[in-house]
Amino acid sequence: METTRHFTATTYVVNEGATALHAHERLGIRLPPGGHVDRDELPHEAALREVREETGLEAELVATESPITGPNTRGIPEPAHLMLHDINVHEDGSVGHQHVDHLYYAQVESRAIAPSGVDEADPDDWEWYTRAELAASDLQPDVVDLGREAIAAVDGA
Repeated sequence: METTRHFTATTYVVNEGATALHAHERLGIRLPPGGHVDRDELPHEAALREVREETGLEAELVATESPITGPNTRGIPEPAHLMLHDINVHEDGSVGHQHVDHLYYAQVESRAIAPSGVDEADPDDWEWYTRAELAASDLQPDVVDLGREAIAAVDGA
């Protein structure tokens, strides 16, 4: 069976030592902003767009760019992690759909969540978590680890 893969971008946004996570209605877990990379869009552009749509916040990525340049070459913001998520796993163990996720960290100037996109999570579905709150939570281990790493990366930037 063929596996369909889509490129996605996820961003852990950080403000004053905390990261924002929302209750994902369909998945039943808390996640940072993210979504599919649109046609003709670069992953870092999708990351910033998804933050804007889902939270209404203007984010600044904390990312390095390759210093290598050439006549037709330049660096773009590199994700903190490149992840592969199995989205549709069949009973026989085969995977029908995967997301190749470009995961970024970013800082924002405010915690005032006001989604600007259509069908986005309500502002009340968002919570800000400090490193200690993440560690003490029952959130998914990867969300805890990445959220704590994002806070450390932004606070150290």
